[in-house]
Amino acid sequence: MTSTNTHPLQSYRIGAVSQTTGIPVSTLRIWEKRYQAFSPIKSPGNHRIFDESDVSKALLLKQLSQQGHAISAIAGIDVDQLRRISNQSIHPKARALKNATGENPTTFLAVVGLGMANRIESKKFIQLFQDSPLKVSHVFQNVEDALNVEIPSNARVLLVKVNSLQPHVQKTLQELKKKHVFEQTIVVYNFATEAMVQALKGAGIVVRREPISDTELADLLQSVLFVDSTRAQEFGTDSSVITARKFSETTLSRVASISTNVLCECPRHVAELISQLASFEEYSQECLNKSPEDAHLHSYLQSISGSARCLFENALEKIAKHEGIDINERSA
Repeated sequence: MTSTNTHPLQSYRIGAVSQTTGIPVSTLRIWEKRYQAFSPIKSPGNHRIFDESDVSKALLLKQLSQQGHAISAIAGIDVDQLRRISNQSIHPKARALKNATGENPTTFLAVVGLGMANRIESKKFIQLFQDSPLKVSHVFQNVEDALNVEIPSNARVLLVKVNSLQPHVQKTLQELKKKHVFEQTIVVYNFATEAMVQALKGAGIVVRREPISDTELADLLQSVLFVDSTRAQEFGTDSSVITARKFSETTLSRVASISTNVLCECPRHVAELISQLASFEEYSQECLNKSPEDAHLHSYLQSISGSARCLFENALEKIAKHEGIDINERSA
């Protein structure tokens, strides 16, 4: 059965494939005719029509040929196997440490949506990340496919592209977050209710609506991906994953309105602090970055505010238990 969030494959002429991948048209024609790497359909006007999977394969063939693989040996391999070969070519230590030349380590992403994966691996997008390389380690057609496989821990971020944010997508994303330890989950969508968007944000998921430009998407990835652990330690923190919010704004407002005998109206003050910290945490996450330094700073600010929020949430739980206050989330 086709998922409600499965997108029809986009069509490309050979010139568009060349522009997206950075591979000359003449080379694409050789790979097609001599090595049968692609099987494009012909339009009524006799133009070659490629789809998203062809673009993915072209990008991977380019990567592997630059690493020394002969096109004649890999042209007939399917996209999934080509991606596995490409991932195996990167040394495991590259995902954690800077190498001897001082270059930044490769950051691995698991991506839902073939079109989004191609966008991340396109020539234009790669140029935005020359100093901090990205690598798509896994690609899934929909969130259900991602839930049903084991994703290695080298994938730091889950990037999801869906047309419509429906309840089953939210449920599957929450299950994914429990099953796989991603440092961050980012969802790019076309249509959604405000309630659904807020629910995902409350679960610690970064949410953005299309259209989002390559520069904006790059800024977003910069802000959530490249937290330099050494720099973070200089500020007195680390790059640990911050847990999702425990309490909604509705619950915090309800707690803040309760009168108690605790000195200084602690429930109200703590609830208000949590709300303010959560707002600043979201602001830091969404703030545009003009440079890598900006990205580091906003990641640091998000980490600090998120850590403080978690501490005050724990404090609110203790206060509530002491005062007999019900802080359980209530259905709308």
